[in-house]
Amino acid sequence: MSDTGSTPRTVARFAEGLLAADLPLLADDRRHETVEFIGRRVGVLPSITRFGVLAIGAGVDTAGMIVGHHRVRRVITRLPLPLLAEYPRLVRSLGYAYIWETWPDTDVNGASR
Repeated sequence: MSDTGSTPRTVARFAEGLLAADLPLLADDRRHETVEFIGRRVGVLPSITRFGVLAIGAGVDTAGMIVGHHRVRRVITRLPLPLLAEYPRLVRSLGYAYIWETWPDTDVNGASR
């Protein structure tokens, strides 16, 4: 994983994995730039919301270190767990919006047309 600068490591690790799984042909530099954008947006959330996102991110990251990031990512993206299911939705919505606004020629698998 690249140096993510201002992006919290827990958010960056999850976002990198989620985007790589969802958009396998997205170029690494585009994925890294998108992760940075997600981190910047998380950084300007209202304080209580940011705290919640970072707390969920830390819990998800810790669970990922124990049982594997891929397994945890699969569980929280498929099960409708209150609050926890909103985390990947947040990451996806920020990431997808950035990708298709910045590179509108991106295909649904992440490839450039």
